[in-house]
Amino acid sequence: MIDTGVRVDELATLLRGRRWVALTGAGISTDSGIPDYRGAGSRPTSPIQYDDFLRSAEVRRRYWARSLLGFRSFGRALPNTGHRALAALARRGLASVITQNVDGLHSAGGSPDVLELHGRIDRVICLDCGALSARTALQRRLEAANPGLRGSLAAGRAEMDDGRLRPDGDAVVDDWGDFVVLPCQACGGVLKPDVVFFGESVPRPRVADAYAAVDAAEALLVAGSSLTVMSGLRFVRHAARAGKPVAIVNRGGTRGDELASIKLDAGCSETLTDLVNAL
Repeated sequence: MIDTGVRVDELATLLRGRRWVALTGAGISTDSGIPDYRGAGSRPTSPIQYDDFLRSAEVRRRYWARSLLGFRSFGRALPNTGHRALAALARRGLASVITQNVDGLHSAGGSPDVLELHGRIDRVICLDCGALSARTALQRRLEAANPGLRGSLAAGRAEMDDGRLRPDGDAVVDDWGDFVVLPCQACGGVLKPDVVFFGESVPRPRVADAYAAVDAAEALLVAGSSLTVMSGLRFVRHAARAGKPVAIVNRGGTRGDELASIKLDAGCSETLTDLVNAL
């Protein structure tokens, strides 16, 4: 077992006196009841692909049926001690948070400068006119249009407890064939959550902002990400190429371990809380 107290001291030494950036993944939100994709105990998933969502009305029906249930549980999640610790670390050299999560918990937890690479699940975008709207408003419309699912919604909290909820707010639904999908109220177009789907690219300006944040920093801390996808790994590689120290806090191995100056195989909540005290 790793002596996290000693290693947190090493992490504090690496970050102390430096301007640094945090890159976070699903692992920082597990203590809020949101499962990650690849951690211990996570279940195999078949996420909807972007191209499939665009071309198939049936795929969109399946997605929105699942999202109707998933968002009810997802929206109840609250920031945990890891989120709050990162907010406190903004007074100890942390310049900004780059997150791969769509749950909005960093902002809710008090972090002042958050770049959400993959968007926000609490927003909806029209793929035809580009109008943005609140997911809560669409939730009310979907519930009204699909009254047969109200019994499932009443038990929606169970989705968090039985492993059927996913980190993007999606949930497993067995019967969705008659689900009514609603159009954009402004133009009648196709609605999509304002998040980056699997197979979809992160908008270039957002990527550029993330690179700029890493460039302006003197160190990078990864918290709760396996760095399996290039979306996050590229920033670790970028920092390492620039000769900047990289620290990783994650349960289990990551694709960036060989680039890390320090790696802590530990949970985010306890480690980041200890880091606040150490700095």
